[in-house]
Amino acid sequence: QAQLVESGGGLVSIGDSLRLSCTAPGPTVNSFSFDAWVMAWFRQAPGKEREFVGVIDRRPGRTIYADSLKDRVSISRVNSENTVSLQMNNLKLEDTAVYYCAASPAWYYTSPKEYNIWGQGTQVTVSA
Repeated sequence: QAQLVESGGGLVSIGDSLRLSCTAPGPTVNSFSFDAWVMAWFRQAPGKEREFVGVIDRRPGRTIYADSLKDRVSISRVNSENTVSLQMNNLKLEDTAVYYCAASPAWYYTSPKEYNIWGQGTQVTVSA
């Protein structure tokens, strides 16, 4: 009954690239079409607060990223597949975290408190 499901995490090396996916079980989420939801990525390292990574609008192509990550990450979505992806390049040790996707009815929010639909998270571990 998960509303969103993340996948693609794992153990990677510094400098690697990784693509995470977030998929809704079907074409609707909480009775609304997937394409009606603004989709965001957050991450949380042990002992740290949940951190904004980036967000993509219902309108394809409009994105906002955390300043510290915008040179290394990219978010895209394929509404016909009920999927949003997070591409990460040149991974660093500090990228180690559990990565979550989340959905919001409005554009745009960077606080996790503004999102009411979440996936279970996928672990990304970057090793030297």
